[in-house]
Amino acid sequence: MTLDILTLFPEMFAGPFEYSIVKRASENGLVKINLHDLRQWATDKYKSVDDRPYGGGAGMVMRVDIIDAAVAALKSQFSKVVLMDAGGERYTQKKAEELARVEQLIIICGHYEGVDHRVHEHIAEEVISVGDYVLSGGEIPAMIIADSVIRLLPEVLGNPKSLEEESFHESLMLNDQCSIRTEYPQYTRPEEYKGWRVPEVLLSGNHKQIQEWRKSK
Repeated sequence: MTLDILTLFPEMFAGPFEYSIVKRASENGLVKINLHDLRQWATDKYKSVDDRPYGGGAGMVMRVDIIDAAVAALKSQFSKVVLMDAGGERYTQKKAEELARVEQLIIICGHYEGVDHRVHEHIAEEVISVGDYVLSGGEIPAMIIADSVIRLLPEVLGNPKSLEEESFHESLMLNDQCSIRTEYPQYTRPEEYKGWRVPEVLLSGNHKQIQEWRKSK
């Protein structure tokens, strides 16, 4: 397997990936881990990867064109592109087993106020959450995905029965009624990208309509 992680903070992965099972799997050639700084796809001298949200609001939103360029540079016909997001599908052992069968896994780590929603709609094949809570970015969730998937790869665990004998019960999962209120979709520049347009209401300047649209989401 090849694991490509798109992040603004590749240095965060140094510690977790240099120990135990993940390190051994990498050293033994069972997985190839590539950490990519999204800033290398920035197009201005400041290496900007984010911008202000359309419709107003706090924080900055990661740009769709930067993420699209990064994914396009890495993607192959054997890739699965996953976005880490608190509003995504809850991660389970079953999903880990599905991802472990992928030849190339590309993980997008969001940060700041979020990721332009066109990434959800047009670039990511799956949007995954590791739990009903909010983190500062997608880096720690990406580490969780990486560890849980890599240990399932053939020959990674010394004893094949280790996987068979592990106890995993659905009762240990969070109650389905427990949920987190996720934010409304966020968009930033460019206004139009590959025909993917920002919703007109966010460009209108009508704050009442913008608030109503956000509440509806």
